Amino acid sequence: MNPKQRFRITRSMKQTGEVQEITLEECQAYFATRTDFTYQRVFTVKGPESTMSIEGDFFMWAHGDAQFPFRHYMGDLYVALSHEEIVPVMIEIATDLQADIVEG
Repeated sequence: MNPKQRFRITRSMKQTGEVQEITLEECQAYFATRTDFTYQRVFTVKGPESTMSIEGDFFMWAHGDAQFPFRHYMGDLYVALSHEEIVPVMIEIATDLQADIVEG
């Protein structure tokens, strides 16, 4: 699995005429029902020589000792596939939000 592969959960592929965004409020309500997710306004990445903080709307999936960010941005959710365990979670979220998964 390519660690830099990124996917977008989106409704932009729907053929219903007007594209319905996935709103931040909708995400907050959805992820509040899931005990394996927490909300963060800042995502911090720690490297061997530096630390970088990114502001935004992150829904952090806890899996074991690790956390994986699902970022809400401009009406879509983005996730990097760094571990195979993310795939079924991503599919479940897309299904629950009546959205599609596209690469990019």
